[in-house]
Amino acid sequence: MNKTAERVMPIVFGIAGIALWQASVWKFQVPAYVLPSPIAIVQAYISDYGTLNAALLSTLTVTIAALLASAALGVALALAMAASDLARAAIQPWAVILQVTPVVAIAPLIIIWVNQPFLALVVCATIVAFFPVLSNTAAGLAATPRDLLDLFRLNGATRLQTLMLLRLPAALPFFLAGLRISGTLALVGAVVAEFVAGSGGFASGLAYRILEAGYRLQIPRMFAALVLLGLAGIVIYAALGLFSHLMLRRRDAA
Repeated sequence: MNKTAERVMPIVFGIAGIALWQASVWKFQVPAYVLPSPIAIVQAYISDYGTLNAALLSTLTVTIAALLASAALGVALALAMAASDLARAAIQPWAVILQVTPVVAIAPLIIIWVNQPFLALVVCATIVAFFPVLSNTAAGLAATPRDLLDLFRLNGATRLQTLMLLRLPAALPFFLAGLRISGTLALVGAVVAEFVAGSGGFASGLAYRILEAGYRLQIPRMFAALVLLGLAGIVIYAALGLFSHLMLRRRDAA
């Protein structure tokens, strides 16, 4: 299968699925409060696009801030783990514990402790998103070819020179792969945190709009917010994929 077909097939499949969805709703006369049709969802978005777009911007702001924080935190911890076995032994178990702890269980505590809505949402999303960057970067730093390390050592390179000129460039593909995963996880973390904050009355983001629409039985509007979240996730994943491609191409050309 050529690249053109690979790019076209998801679009064709999506259009076919939407057409089948619309036809099924018409055929079986499904009420909008059970399953709205794609047309009803588009109409709901058009009638409330200002509010939904503002909520999307709020969610994306939290997501981007959490992604940047996750990248910085993950790289810093990975460097510490690579520099010292003692640091690895101290950091790795706690990183795993944070990763497997459901953020929905600790989000209310974080919101209370931080006491600043936006920062609390960023902290929750960062907890969800930082682990792929940490684990991938640590794996990349550990996977530096041994013969190249010996070559740098024989030529009198310092640890800083070895890190900057060899280990970090070698770990770049691993870091970028982790960053791409963290981008979507940051969005998930932001949404989960907004659900918790929204149930407490803090109006921000698409998650709150989904809660609001559900309480009011505005199901087409709720689906419109869900579609926006799905599209945002696709855009984030694609943008980070393009960023990874450009960074690796620049590294290879250097």
